[in-house]
Amino acid sequence: MTARSASAAWQRLHTDAVERLESWRAPDEGQERLRVEFLHHLRSHPDALSKAGPPAHLTGSVIVLDETGRSALLTLHKRARQWFQFGGHYEQGDESVWHAATREAREESGIPAVTALPDIVQLDRHVLVGDFGTCREHLDIRFAAVTSGATTTAVSTESIDVRWWPVDALPQGTRDELRTLVDAALPHLRA
Repeated sequence: MTARSASAAWQRLHTDAVERLESWRAPDEGQERLRVEFLHHLRSHPDALSKAGPPAHLTGSVIVLDETGRSALLTLHKRARQWFQFGGHYEQGDESVWHAATREAREESGIPAVTALPDIVQLDRHVLVGDFGTCREHLDIRFAAVTSGATTTAVSTESIDVRWWPVDALPQGTRDELRTLVDAALPHLRA
């Protein structure tokens, strides 16, 4: 890929993020504050979606739920040593933030057919703890996906384990954060 086409790919992804965030209706004041912060960050940093960009950059993730909404498929992250939804950094070839979230869910869950639902379900801004190189903070655009609880999964190179958890008994350490994400995702499953 030439430098020009790489630049165009990042610009397309940046434009998509701005358009999605501008049109997203935040469900509460806290999410609206984050939406405005994310847009300001994008306008201040043309490279805000690149891992090589500023220390605070955008990421995409997906909470995968079973068809009943009673179980969540999570990954035990190798570096953080905690259970999370699937997600990560944008890549140059991603066509949109939705596409990137879907790609991450497929790569990290081992489920080739899992696809994120089209709407953003939540925004989250968090400081990274541990050895993450120049990454210091993630501004995460979060989606939801649904798959059968009987679907075969696989552990990726970025994970230690992949496992279904009852949403009423999510793992210690990330329980509060994951519960708010599940709660934000559930209405999208029923839509």
